[in-house]
Amino acid sequence: MKWYEKLFANYAENYDQEPFTQGTVGECDFIEAELNFDRSLRILDIGCGTGRHAIELTKRGYAVTGIDLSEAQLRRAREKAAAEGLQVEFLRCDARDLPFVQEFDAAIMLCEGAFPLMETDEMNFAILGGAARALKSPGKFIFTTLNGLYRLFHPASEGESFDMLTMRSRDLLTFTDDDGQVQQVEASERYYLPSEITWLLKSLGFTKIEFFGAKLGAFSRQDQLTAEDFEMLVVAEK
Repeated sequence: MKWYEKLFANYAENYDQEPFTQGTVGECDFIEAELNFDRSLRILDIGCGTGRHAIELTKRGYAVTGIDLSEAQLRRAREKAAAEGLQVEFLRCDARDLPFVQEFDAAIMLCEGAFPLMETDEMNFAILGGAARALKSPGKFIFTTLNGLYRLFHPASEGESFDMLTMRSRDLLTFTDDDGQVQQVEASERYYLPSEITWLLKSLGFTKIEFFGAKLGAFSRQDQLTAEDFEMLVVAEK
């Protein structure tokens, strides 16, 4: 079992209590503004997890399809949607092999829902490729990922290692699963530089690519990306 599969196998209710999942409303405010509040648009939520963005956007009148690899996360998402009386399409799907072709007006991929957790750069690129195929033209892709600028300027903390040649970090992640058991996984994640993301997205047909700092719950076009931002927010158009 891959580390990200083990992490999300039984970690849905507690995941929703984590500090980094508390910015949903503000993040959806940004997404709505980027879509010009056009509620006729179809949105694909890649790595939707427990459905927090998909559910919030559905409440605001958008048609959203959420996909995730973890059945436990999807089960929690469906329970939350049902509790709110919402119809949201949640599908178990591998983000590296999306079945959609020009079906969506916009795609979102937030909070490291899929990219950049994969074992190889090729697998991560496959996720971007799937998002590109799923989008109509014109289409907009909004996602966050780990900011390589941050890691280059900030040394790895204790218990963490970072390889500047591969831009990959390895660290021991401790969490409490939904049964109250403390678990550990060795996480391996890929940090990306803006220039790398630009090259990857341009190779997939995106023509306009913009970068911003990704502040929890407060995404903003006024937030210029710097080496102090742990995550970058990417807005790409095709």
